[in-house]
Amino acid sequence: MNVLIVEDETAAFDNLASILASIDPSIEIVGNTEGVEQTVRWLKNNQKPDLIFMDIHLSDGSAFAIFSQMEVEVPIIFTTAYDQYAINAFKVNSIDYLLKPINPEDVEAALQKFQKWGQNDVNKYLDKLTRIHLTATNNYRDKLIVQYRDTLLPIPINEVAYFYYTDHKTSVTLMDGRSFPLRSQLDQIYATLNPADFIRANRQFIINREGIKDISVWFDGRLRVNLNVSVAEPIYISKNRASDFKQWIERMV
Repeated sequence: MNVLIVEDETAAFDNLASILASIDPSIEIVGNTEGVEQTVRWLKNNQKPDLIFMDIHLSDGSAFAIFSQMEVEVPIIFTTAYDQYAINAFKVNSIDYLLKPINPEDVEAALQKFQKWGQNDVNKYLDKLTRIHLTATNNYRDKLIVQYRDTLLPIPINEVAYFYYTDHKTSVTLMDGRSFPLRSQLDQIYATLNPADFIRANRQFIINREGIKDISVWFDGRLRVNLNVSVAEPIYISKNRASDFKQWIERMV
């Protein structure tokens, strides 16, 4: 069995890899991706694995954004530390849903469940994933509701410059420089945005492509993104994600 692991935490990847090896040494891990863009690129450029173990909270946003960018023709076992994602996971008909910290018993049970599936079950599963792909692009939000004093303001999503998270607080800043507090976390917000227009730059920022002024290349391989509005701190793209970010930017042309 060939397995792709979509996981951005090294310790979690090592733990799952060790568990799989102990359950069945013949299982081959053919890849490890850490984010939405990297996973999309891997799936498009490599032979399909038999099974995917996929964390939901990735380095550049929610794993569910993957399904809006491509058809995923591989069964998936979702893994996450956040129980609230279970509903969305089962909307894409996951084979199983494992809560972290993952233990060998749960992994073995999930693998047994997968191995019991007949081809008819797999075909039905993949058909549902295809329908998710075809309908996802129609479900992105086009407005954001923010509170200003005692008033709720509907803001067109294309007026957003960036979302920012710090000190356990989330805020949104508009193209005109105004900022408002939000209650949602960044990964929850990112799952509702069109990935063609917004990208999870790092764990603190989601940025709108239309708000980008220019990009600086740093000596250590990182990128610094400069926006048309002021930000509380510099926005850096890590060396590991720089290639994916450049490809996303190139689609602006």
